[in-house]
Amino acid sequence: MNLEMVHRDEDGAHALATTVWRLGAGVRGISSAMVGGGIGPVAWVINAQVPGGYSRMDPVAHLGELAAAQDLAGRGVGMLTAAAVDRTVLRAENGVEVAATVGLRVPTWAAAPPGVADPELAPARLPRPGTINIQVAVPVPMSDGALVNAVMTVTEAKTQALLEEGYPGTGTASDAVCVVAPVAVPGAGEELFGGPRSEWGARIARAVHAAVAAGARDYTVGLAARARGGSSCVRRD
Repeated sequence: MNLEMVHRDEDGAHALATTVWRLGAGVRGISSAMVGGGIGPVAWVINAQVPGGYSRMDPVAHLGELAAAQDLAGRGVGMLTAAAVDRTVLRAENGVEVAATVGLRVPTWAAAPPGVADPELAPARLPRPGTINIQVAVPVPMSDGALVNAVMTVTEAKTQALLEEGYPGTGTASDAVCVVAPVAVPGAGEELFGGPRSEWGARIARAVHAAVAAGARDYTVGLAARARGGSSCVRRD
C-alpha cells in the first residue's frame, strides 16, 4: 500500500494532512464513504484531515476539490476525518494491507437510546467527519458478497480492538471503510467469503485489529503528550 502524504492550509488550519493512494485501473472495491460509496471501480483513495469543528455543508464538493488538486481521475473514494492523518497506522497480514486513522474524541455505541443527542453531532446535528477511517487492500479478487462480508469483518475487528483498549463504544458516529481488490480475470474465480473465519477474512480481521489497537494506544498516549507537542509520522510499527 503506497500512500502519499500531502499537506495543505485551509480555513485557518495549517498543515492538514491527506493520504493519497493511487490504484489505477483493474481495481474494484466497496466503501461506505460519501465519495465513491458502494461497489465499483476504485482508481484512487484519499483520506483527508479536516478541523474538529468542520462545518462545510458541501463535503462531496470539498472532496472533489481535494482529488482534483492531486490530479486524480476516474472513480475513486474520498473520506474525511478529524483524526491526525499524519499518524496513520499501517499493518499487514499475509498479503492484506491496512491503513487506519484512529481518533477517539467521542467513542459511540452503535445502538444508543432514542432521543439522546450524540456529543459528536449536537447541537447543530450536522454531519461531522468520521474519526476512524480504515482502508484495506486484498490481493485476490472478491465477489460482491465477499466484499460486503469484508466490511462486516473490518467493523467487527475495529470494535474488538476498541473494547480491548478500554474505549466504551463500537466506533465513532461517522466512521468510514474502504476495501479494494483486483478485478477478476475472465474465466477465473473470485473469493466468495470475507467473514472472519474465511482465509482472507481472517487476515483482514487480524490486520485491522492490529492497526486500530495500535492507533487507539497512540491516541491514548497523545492525549497526555499533545499539550507538549510531538512528532508526526505514518506509523508502521
